[in-house]
Amino acid sequence: MSGRARAKARGVYRGEGTLEQPGSPRAGYSGSSGPLALESGRDDGSSHTRAGNSPPKFGFSAGSAGYKVMDRGGKIRCNFSDMGVNTREKMEHVRDSKTGSSGIPVKVVTNLFGLSMPREWQLYQYHVKFNPELESKRLKAALVYNHPVFKGKPVVFDGVSTLFLAHKQENEVTELFCETQRGETVKIIITLTHQLQSSSPVSIQFLNVTFKKVLKKLSMHQIGQNFYSPSDPVEIPQHKLTLWPGFAVSVGQYENRVMVCADVSHKVLRNESVLEFMTSLYQNVDRARFPEMCEKELVGLIVLTRYNNKTYRIDDIEWSVKATDSFEKRDGTQITYEQYYKQQYDLVLTDLNQPMLVSELKKGRNIDKPRVVHLVPELCYMTGLSSRAKSNFHLMKDLAQEMHLSPETRHQRLSRLADNIQRNKDARLELENWDCKKNPFTNEFAFPLFLILQCMPMNAGDWLRDMRNMKIIRVARLENWMVVCTHRNMDMTHDLVNCLRRVGGPMGFHIEYPRVVQVPDSPLAFVRVLQQNVNPEQQLVLCVLPSDQKDCYDSVKKFVSLEQPIPSQCVLARTLSKQRMMMSVATKMALQIACKLGGELWAVEIPLKSLMVVGIDVNKDAVAKGTSVVGFVASTNASITRWYSHCVIQKAGTMTADCLKVCMEGAINKWQTCNGELPARVIVYRDGIGNGQLRMVVDYEVPQLLSVLNECSGGFRPKLSVVIVRKQTLCRFFTEANRNLQNPPVGTVIDTEATRPEWYDFFLISQNARQGSVNPTYYNVIYDDNGLKPDHMQRLTYKLCHLYFNWTGLIRVPAPCQYASKLTFLVGQSIHREPSLELADKLYYL
Repeated sequence: MSGRARAKARGVYRGEGTLEQPGSPRAGYSGSSGPLALESGRDDGSSHTRAGNSPPKFGFSAGSAGYKVMDRGGKIRCNFSDMGVNTREKMEHVRDSKTGSSGIPVKVVTNLFGLSMPREWQLYQYHVKFNPELESKRLKAALVYNHPVFKGKPVVFDGVSTLFLAHKQENEVTELFCETQRGETVKIIITLTHQLQSSSPVSIQFLNVTFKKVLKKLSMHQIGQNFYSPSDPVEIPQHKLTLWPGFAVSVGQYENRVMVCADVSHKVLRNESVLEFMTSLYQNVDRARFPEMCEKELVGLIVLTRYNNKTYRIDDIEWSVKATDSFEKRDGTQITYEQYYKQQYDLVLTDLNQPMLVSELKKGRNIDKPRVVHLVPELCYMTGLSSRAKSNFHLMKDLAQEMHLSPETRHQRLSRLADNIQRNKDARLELENWDCKKNPFTNEFAFPLFLILQCMPMNAGDWLRDMRNMKIIRVARLENWMVVCTHRNMDMTHDLVNCLRRVGGPMGFHIEYPRVVQVPDSPLAFVRVLQQNVNPEQQLVLCVLPSDQKDCYDSVKKFVSLEQPIPSQCVLARTLSKQRMMMSVATKMALQIACKLGGELWAVEIPLKSLMVVGIDVNKDAVAKGTSVVGFVASTNASITRWYSHCVIQKAGTMTADCLKVCMEGAINKWQTCNGELPARVIVYRDGIGNGQLRMVVDYEVPQLLSVLNECSGGFRPKLSVVIVRKQTLCRFFTEANRNLQNPPVGTVIDTEATRPEWYDFFLISQNARQGSVNPTYYNVIYDDNGLKPDHMQRLTYKLCHLYFNWTGLIRVPAPCQYASKLTFLVGQSIHREPSLELADKLYYL
């Protein structure tokens, strides 16, 4: 395969619904008491019955207008609803070619596998009708699958009315007859509705479901979107962690063919049950606060039940329900949770007084009310890592050694997967039944280096050392500022101030000695001192926090972002306790403080004049359920070193931004105020878009942006480009050197073969990977009346990855996207309200 590349330069569930136990459709409960039995303020002893029927194990529904193929057990990793969005055909300048021309070609190996399919491969979709009509999906599926015409042949039936076959029937309408166990004769009428090519959305979805079956034939279990091997765990006993190795697999239509993208994945499991965690917490916190603390720590977490290898999200804790309580089984009999797990899984519960975890299940077909399931804490194991674990350097280092695979090791595991599919008879037949075979192949794809203006770094990936001796572009003198700390941290606070003044001089950042205020060691004390001492004339507040308690940090940030808008800097005393790291910490803090005062640290050369770049990100609020936070950050000068930030909280908990018109109006007005004219071009980078949301952006968000530009005064309309940014992509790329695989050079661009024919898209590697394999970032230009050449769009995107002032090096996404992400994180995690616009021209959220 040929190509080219280039190196440039938590919420709590309180709703009512259906209660369900795994393996049983009904559940009920009654109150009880015990060491963990604490009142939750409600008493509901009613029983609820699940509505509707369970879907078949593999179900499809397809129509001529819209297709949706579903498989119970998790989503398929493929943006099927995005496949019908063809944005490239509306862009004349890339309609014939979206490939750049500059750069040095280089051979690149990727994790895409070709599917060997007949040239005329087709999937035949039929509509199925029963006479007389049957209500039971199970009965209809049994009649179809056991009919002699289909028995032993590749066939998929959704249990309702849609049938897929690998080969076409002789007649377009076929009548079949069968008999039920009761002796009733049923006529089955199947009518051909579609002959689907391999590139059609339904065929792609069908192939994805087929590969799910293939991986299950390899004794892998689906958890979430990926497949894992519980039989081959990696133990990390020193941290009580277990890793399940696995794979993420997706079939898609690429430029010239249908291919399979596979990547290595790991599931992190803690060897600690939820009951053990609750018991430990019960022993270390005030008894009166235990329910509150327990819900705060557990609600929102994902747990794994190892008896069935399924994951659930904890939505609530039912303190009044115990393992000795009963629920109603499908046959109407009553059974206790203790007896159920003994009979079903031969598991003996050791604590009969433990409360129950509540998990809200996804709504099924014909089910209006949400279904919930009761889980036993003793049998639930926590997945992922807590924030405390992520701050453990030794734990993360040991985990990285297992999870951050080198390109060579990653390639070996993927090759082993392909070999296992070929060697496993059942897995191989699953593909061959549908005329598919799987063969790995390699790609050929590619690179000068941009120098960072003002800095001229020796290392293009990290220029922290260079910043110590290079003057930053522009920054105000820091003269009127205040430091707040506890008495026991006074000495290290003075050391920090001295280091800040020392590193600020060579940068051209003049820092006067601050006013230092001592406070008692409590969160309320910090806020009280700030209320008494902060005034609008002050430039900055620096708080040396005695611990990493989130309440203290949140209270400080709320005050300085809402009540008294002023830039602030927080640092943990633990960070300052390492004397050998003080100069490095001071250097990074000095750069952050300079940004928060409105300073400009460095720049890159941007040939495009009068250009405004925008970053948009949307995240969910951690506290207010059903609320999302929209971050909007736009440049306000030609060198793209000054920024305007606006954050809006939406009541709708979707990732759709419905406030872009207000945000864009503010950004355009700010640009006009700073430059005396409107920008000639506006390029928007939209982050935070999930699979299946592309059409929403095209049809809903782009018109909001255009409406503002169309209403600009003076008869001049700035040109607009909108680019979707995805950090999470399965595609990986490696180069060959001395018969080994390694990460591609920084600046590699892949804009052919691995991209989609209906989109103006490309991959960009803009970050050094010091360990493991590098993650490319995927860009999809969905609207573009700027008419920039692909080379220019790719170069600009790469240059913007240099302009994130909170990291002296390259980052994975353009700077405005990262700024918007930081803004939404601060608001969604700590502030939970829209920050004051008095801080809009400062990067106060770094």
